[in-house]
Amino acid sequence: MKEIPDRTQRRSFDVVLVLSGGNALGAFEAGVYQALHENDLMPDWVIGASIGAINGALIAGSAPDRRLDTLRTFWRQIAGRSPPPATLWWESQLETLRRTTAAAWTTIAGRSGIFGPVMSATLPWTDDKPSIFDTDQLAETLNALVDFAILNEGGCRFTATAVDLSNGEDVVFDSHSHRIHAGHIRASAALPIAFPAVEIDGRWLVDGGLSANLPLDPVLSNPPDRPTLCVAVDLLPLGQALPITIGDAANRMQDLIFAAQSRRSLARWMAAHHENEGICVALVRVDYTEQSEEVAGKAMDFSALTIARRWDAGYRCGLSLVGRVADRSLPIGVPGLNIVSG
Repeated sequence: MKEIPDRTQRRSFDVVLVLSGGNALGAFEAGVYQALHENDLMPDWVIGASIGAINGALIAGSAPDRRLDTLRTFWRQIAGRSPPPATLWWESQLETLRRTTAAAWTTIAGRSGIFGPVMSATLPWTDDKPSIFDTDQLAETLNALVDFAILNEGGCRFTATAVDLSNGEDVVFDSHSHRIHAGHIRASAALPIAFPAVEIDGRWLVDGGLSANLPLDPVLSNPPDRPTLCVAVDLLPLGQALPITIGDAANRMQDLIFAAQSRRSLARWMAAHHENEGICVALVRVDYTEQSEEVAGKAMDFSALTIARRWDAGYRCGLSLVGRVADRSLPIGVPGLNIVSG
């Protein structure tokens, strides 16, 4: 296997990338990663839930010079920058119609390479896999794009989270303690009832985002010994404008269900590490807040134009973070758990 360079020797701190769930919104995470990658802030450890686990595997399971190409292949990113957002009333209405139609089409036809068309996993219905879509093709895609030798033995640690469907226990798969394969990643992204549970070692597992959509526990329960920049990318914002339409209300409901988890998790860890100068973690939240054009079915909108806009939004947020690292305005190296907004 090709030797992976140890970038920690060129930095005075580790970089941990925590990626949340959000299905098609995950293109934003790819954009954030691109900005980090291009500015020599490649992660030493990637932790993900759901689509975050998929993106994390694509990153950790590729040679550094292939990571962006791997992400672009998975997301089918279109070339060039995305067009500016709609500003006129009629442009906004057309954009809402386009996105809603795209989400509806994915719900019917599936997303090739990730999950099958509607009802693909229910004929015949099976007791152990009651779901609307199948995800067998996700395993094929992961096996084609992810080099599992690099993921398990390379220089970037990888962690995926899941939940035991029978007892609700949190389950963590870590390349430092497990031999990771495509099944572990599928399990992390198996959101009921859309996608079937995945059996790992006799346990039926589902989406880690059901317990902690922004999976901070693996790093904050046992922080690295070195000073650490923890970049936590959250796809579902806690704060947004008040809803005007039923679609807006449905959109906010989805956000709040998962974003409230992140708020409670951060509060819990702030309390746990209060005045703990034995750790040195600067946790920067990078939230996907640029969602004025998103629709209620946004997590199913895989259309090329929407993916490009999300990727571009993530890239801009990533560049802003890079600038703050460069001008040393972040509390990297300051003792304790220091949480700041990206």
